[in-house]
Amino acid sequence: MDTYNDIVIKSDLDWSRIKKLMVIGLFAGCMVLVGDMLLGWGVHDTSVSGLEGFLSAYLEISDSRIFWSAFLGFVGISLEGLCFFAVYRLIVPYSKKYAHLYRTGIFGYLMFAACGVHVPCLACVYVYKHLHEVSPDQALDLSLRFGLYFLLPAMILFFIFWVIHSYAHIAAFAKGFTPYPRWCWIFCMPVGQALTMLLKFLPETALRNAITAAWLSIGNIWMMAGLLVMMGKAKTNCNGGNNHAEKR
Repeated sequence: MDTYNDIVIKSDLDWSRIKKLMVIGLFAGCMVLVGDMLLGWGVHDTSVSGLEGFLSAYLEISDSRIFWSAFLGFVGISLEGLCFFAVYRLIVPYSKKYAHLYRTGIFGYLMFAACGVHVPCLACVYVYKHLHEVSPDQALDLSLRFGLYFLLPAMILFFIFWVIHSYAHIAAFAKGFTPYPRWCWIFCMPVGQALTMLLKFLPETALRNAITAAWLSIGNIWMMAGLLVMMGKAKTNCNGGNNHAEKR
């Protein structure tokens, strides 16, 4: 570690551990991708409008698909959250401010993403499907109330932490507080998620719906894959001392 005028340059990052976490994170993203595509594979009933039309795609899903989607998401999302510490390790030597913000986002992701949002979403699908079998007229109203009571609070909290997580990631990379080139801020979850949702402009098919249902997991895959591909360049920058930490 070299010091110039109270600015610290750190080049002793544990690259082997960072790479291992990213590889595991990529695997976890693929696991969630499979689960999300299991849920999203289907088409909507165009004769029904609004939210009821959106939920119509889930009426033919088997209970086993709902279970595996919930299970793969629960395990994979939890692993994703833990593997975000690879990015935290990249930021902390250069900026404690953004590293602490990013870590806050990780903790929120771990607390709410899997147990608070993903699994309750699958529970809503399960409830709607089976209520529709016995009482089609009341299924939507009862399912909405179920989601309002048991899903919405965690979803709001998750969104707050997701914004913190995304902001810290983009800001740290764009301002040069990592060993990666500044333009590598594009390898963040929101960019991958936005690119995935562009598929919504294509004609509806079961495959399109399955992929767009996996927009969150694709965001993680985009991030981890991009950072892994650019790791060689980051190591070169780190060893050359091109990135600077915040003044202390």
